[in-house]
Amino acid sequence: MLQAPQRTGLSGPTLIRLLTRLTDVDVPESRQPLSDHLSQWLGWTDAIALSAALNNRPPAIAPGARQFSSQEERECERVRTTLADAIASDTAATAAKRVMPGQMPAKAAAALQADDADYANFRQRYLSLQHTMETSIGNLRSRLRGMVAAKTPDMTRLAVVDAIMDRALLPRERTLLGAIPKLLQGHFDRLRLAEKAALDDVAAQADAPTGEADTEPAGTPPQATLTAPTPGAWLETFRKDMRSVLLAELDVRLQPVEGLLAALRAS
Repeated sequence: MLQAPQRTGLSGPTLIRLLTRLTDVDVPESRQPLSDHLSQWLGWTDAIALSAALNNRPPAIAPGARQFSSQEERECERVRTTLADAIASDTAATAAKRVMPGQMPAKAAAALQADDADYANFRQRYLSLQHTMETSIGNLRSRLRGMVAAKTPDMTRLAVVDAIMDRALLPRERTLLGAIPKLLQGHFDRLRLAEKAALDDVAAQADAPTGEADTEPAGTPPQATLTAPTPGAWLETFRKDMRSVLLAELDVRLQPVEGLLAALRAS
């Protein structure tokens, strides 16, 4: 079975540790505090808006706002489950060529799909799933923020801060998360090349003259027989790795929602 290159991972969210393990990008772990990073990402207009939200009297609570209930809890879980299911089904199905059942044996069909696999298909599906996550989670976050704002003046201030941070950090989020498909292309290519090299080694050993071993000096241990990988197995490995990265990204995107939920539960 093909394995991703083993590298020492960084600490932090699962998404960061997965990308460190799967890619060949060697980035040292930052020692800079998160607050310093945020100060570099926020523009001066964002800083002014945050200062005003934190230091001024919060806006009046809008009357008639919808109150938080178990229905919203279920809706949050539904959004998470729907997105996770979309990731699982999409990454399992993505392939460059479809082979109808009954046309050929399953192993031969898998090998054919792997031979014809084009990373452009995976990149497009990754970007599409990212857009779906951003839209669904953004709408959910906005609804929860409105419920937070309807609680107390302090909760209203929290909702305003969340809205400012959402607006300010969204471009940075899109840039950073949008780089993931390019990082995964290197993993895609390495897995394909690793399987080809393994198959070539097995073929070369099989083609070696049978009497070649007689020329080895006495006492030389016999050469181990190489086991051929299943043709096309690399593509299934990549699909599983891409699914793991997408699910880890989903967890990162849902963190602001989890924060708003925690605030509503505690109010």
